[in-house]
Amino acid sequence: MDYAVRFLFGGLVTVAAGLIAYRYGPGIGGLFLAFPAIFPASVTLVEKHEIEKKKRAGLNGVRRGAGAAALDAAGAGLGSIGVIVFAAFVWQLIDNHSAVAILCGATLLWLILSTAIWRLRH
Repeated sequence: MDYAVRFLFGGLVTVAAGLIAYRYGPGIGGLFLAFPAIFPASVTLVEKHEIEKKKRAGLNGVRRGAGAAALDAAGAGLGSIGVIVFAAFVWQLIDNHSAVAILCGATLLWLILSTAIWRLRH
């Protein structure tokens, strides 16, 4: 069932991005496709799993589930910074350089930045 929910949310986000791209062009639509399609499902599933885990222990777990979902959302927000830098790097350099080199450099930049942000957060 969890996979079905993820598939449904991912499909809905992809369709929405396609409709936006059809109306406003691929540049704008791509921004919305960059939104992790699995994110809405993962947040709800994180909450659900935390609540179920606490219920098995005889506890309520609603606050714990909401807290876990909030932490997941915060991590996704911080991770988005790395994706934005990746996109900006590619956008600025792709026309004048090797696509393979630019994508490798952008990936390395994303990895370094995302790791640094994660370490600073903790």
